[in-house]
Amino acid sequence: MLVTPPPLTPVAAPASLDAFLAGVGPRAFRFAEAGLRQRDDALDAVQDAMERMLGYRHHPAEEWTPLFWSILRRRIIDLQRRRGFRLKFWAPAQDEDGPIDWADDRPGPAQEHEQREDYARLVQALRQLPARQREAFGLRVLQELDVATTARIMGCSEGSVKTHLSRARDALQKQLEATR
Repeated sequence: MLVTPPPLTPVAAPASLDAFLAGVGPRAFRFAEAGLRQRDDALDAVQDAMERMLGYRHHPAEEWTPLFWSILRRRIIDLQRRRGFRLKFWAPAQDEDGPIDWADDRPGPAQEHEQREDYARLVQALRQLPARQREAFGLRVLQELDVATTARIMGCSEGSVKTHLSRARDALQKQLEATR
């Protein structure tokens, strides 16, 4: 007896290109990351594909899916070729016993867990700081703004920014050392 699969139900087309891109984004990132093996390159590839899709917003919604995936695939291939050329061009000649070129150098699960715990401790310590110290630390350290820009944003002098930042660093150091 031959069993036939049930008929495929058509998927409703997204209402807008923005909705389409929002829905396809996480899957596209995982696809790009698998092909490129680097998070930053995958993010760049997906962003480039999404930007290019904006030029096709007037095409029918049924064409968006194959168009997007073909654009992303071509972008991934371009990045792989460039990376391969750059690596071969700049890398010193290696013998057969050289490092494995496809090895994943990202942190393992234990390191990722430890990093998440460290980040949670940092967030908790930041929450305990006074607002001005937290603001100065966030702008100077986390957002990497210069002192003058931070002072303009906070509406205070550069000396005040330095004072708030120094106090924030001291308080964070004491809190984080106490939790270790």
